[in-house]
Amino acid sequence: MMKKQSRLKKIPKFKNEAKEAKFWSKNDSTEFVDWSKGERVCFPNLHPSSKHISIRLPESLLAHVKAMANKKDVPYQSLIKTYIADKVKEDLGEYTVKKTVHRA
Repeated sequence: MMKKQSRLKKIPKFKNEAKEAKFWSKNDSTEFVDWSKGERVCFPNLHPSSKHISIRLPESLLAHVKAMANKKDVPYQSLIKTYIADKVKEDLGEYTVKKTVHRA
């Protein structure tokens, strides 16, 4: 025999973010949302997080990159990121984070 699913409560409309925060601090979201149907997603258009890395480059290569960046009037680190992104796109075909959906 199947258990009857309890009805979810309707989420109220809030006048501002502070009132919403106060509401959620005092209420259990499982009474309002069926989290078993939730999906993990990626929001690619938000400011992307970046990670600091350190790589060793031959001095002559770095000098060439810096000279090219100077001609293009861009920081050399930005030029390196652009070159890496372009190569990844080329090697992977269509490199897009937009198509990435993570499921729990």
